[in-house]
Amino acid sequence: MKKRKLGNSNLEVSALGLGCMGMSFAYGPPPDKQEMITLLHEAVAQGITFFDTAEVYGPFTNETLLGEALVPFKGKVAIATKFGFKLDPNTGAQNGLNSRPKNIKAVAEASLKRLNIEVIDLFYQHRVDPEVPIEEVAGAVQDLIKEGKVLHFGLSEAGAQTIRRAHAVQPVTALQSEYSLWTRGPEAEILPLLEELGIGFVPFSPLGRGFLTGKMQADTHFSAGDMRNTLPRFTPEALAANQALVDVLQRVAAQKDATPAQIALAWLLAQKPWIVPIPGTTKSHRLRENNEAAELELSAVELEEIETLAMQVSVLGARYPEHVERMTGL
Repeated sequence: MKKRKLGNSNLEVSALGLGCMGMSFAYGPPPDKQEMITLLHEAVAQGITFFDTAEVYGPFTNETLLGEALVPFKGKVAIATKFGFKLDPNTGAQNGLNSRPKNIKAVAEASLKRLNIEVIDLFYQHRVDPEVPIEEVAGAVQDLIKEGKVLHFGLSEAGAQTIRRAHAVQPVTALQSEYSLWTRGPEAEILPLLEELGIGFVPFSPLGRGFLTGKMQADTHFSAGDMRNTLPRFTPEALAANQALVDVLQRVAAQKDATPAQIALAWLLAQKPWIVPIPGTTKSHRLRENNEAAELELSAVELEEIETLAMQVSVLGARYPEHVERMTGL
């Protein structure tokens, strides 16, 4: 697996990371724990050195899973986790945001224990908290860095001015936000800013929560508890309309003897050398398929073809319901 550096930092990771949320959370009943440990070991064997989790995934159980699975690889892999939600310590129930410095430091301590590590490689603010100045957030993470409990500071779904203000207090190593061929909002303002400041970019849902793999139809049924049941882009109407974007990927994939998912990931990797997508999966064959995309080179002509065709498609449906979208800092 090729390596990439996240911006101007010294954090070098595999060109593709692994988003681990779905192993414990969000897409219906969680898979068998032992199977996921095996999958995480497969990921390391295939060259993945960058793993993404958060306290809210589960909640708490995803960090515990990684803590058990990755303990043999301490010092050889980088683990990113997140703070910023208000969680009931007993039930884990989510009740808004909390990025107050006291909570940030408490989350760090708890995450270190669950992850079975001495230092968090990358600690993201999961969502911007409008009640807490971003300078206070950056200062709290800076304290953790000085204490040797965190190596790098990250933001997620933050807007340009928030990023700039945070970076002025504590250099931001990476921004994690949704970015793919069907979610291109970061291109206008965020990507130029990240380039200016030397901040890396970690796109989550780079395969559109599975849609860009080409394996969904208008009548695709999602199991109970699958978050896609609540997302406007996954209604039958939207799935049918947005198929046109998958058609673009399938057309190029046929020319390259590749899959739509591999083209979608290769397109992201071609945008900037400091972009590290984190596709998630719970299946061994999908893991290998995704990882092979790191070796796939798209020519300038192919990239132009994708761009020309994709720009003709108007994506139907919002990313999230309105109340969830309001929690982003964009």
